[in-house]
Amino acid sequence: MSCDNKNIEEIGENHIGSDHYPLRDDAFKLSDEEKMKIIEGHVKGILETLGLDIKDDSICGTPKRVAKMYVKEIFKGLNPENMPSMNTFENKYKYGEMLVEKNIRVFSTCEHHLLPIIGMAHVAYISKGRVIGISKLNRIVDYFARRPQVQERMTMQIVEFLKKALKTEDVACVVDAKHLCVNSRGIKDENSSTVTAEFSGKFKDPAVRKEFLSYIQMNTNFFE
Repeated sequence: MSCDNKNIEEIGENHIGSDHYPLRDDAFKLSDEEKMKIIEGHVKGILETLGLDIKDDSICGTPKRVAKMYVKEIFKGLNPENMPSMNTFENKYKYGEMLVEKNIRVFSTCEHHLLPIIGMAHVAYISKGRVIGISKLNRIVDYFARRPQVQERMTMQIVEFLKKALKTEDVACVVDAKHLCVNSRGIKDENSSTVTAEFSGKFKDPAVRKEFLSYIQMNTNFFE
């Protein structure tokens, strides 16, 4: 469906994301600095259109700050140069059970309203001979989160990435997150959250899935 004004009105709130990532072929033709300069101009135009005095001390630097934030921080996962290195190692310990990294903080952005998605991801895999540094699991989640995103797609991307890196089908991911496009606008339901899951390989077995879910439900707040 084309994205003209008529179709946008017809779609309304029924903005289901596509299964592929909507990145253009020329996405990296411009340097980060060039992108920030263009975005800065657009943000300035938005603020002026809203009636704000762009010369005021409080907001005169806002266009530059927002542009840098978009390119270097909250959307940095768009750039493949920021992809975490995927060095894996031989499983010399012969550890044969699942490894679970839980409560990974997720900061993402809804691609429909450009509002924050904030929550937790829980990732697990069963080694078939290769293992990965546990901090890399956090970095992989952050890489796919730091872009305009749909939670369902992000969950699947994390699993597919780990399957390729670890050369195993036995990977799982659950994400529980609050969407401010739901919590702060529209229906304004501040209590709701969205849960997505992707199970592959052995994690499709109900018993293995149940074991994984039991681990992520454990109370492991060590600092209270």
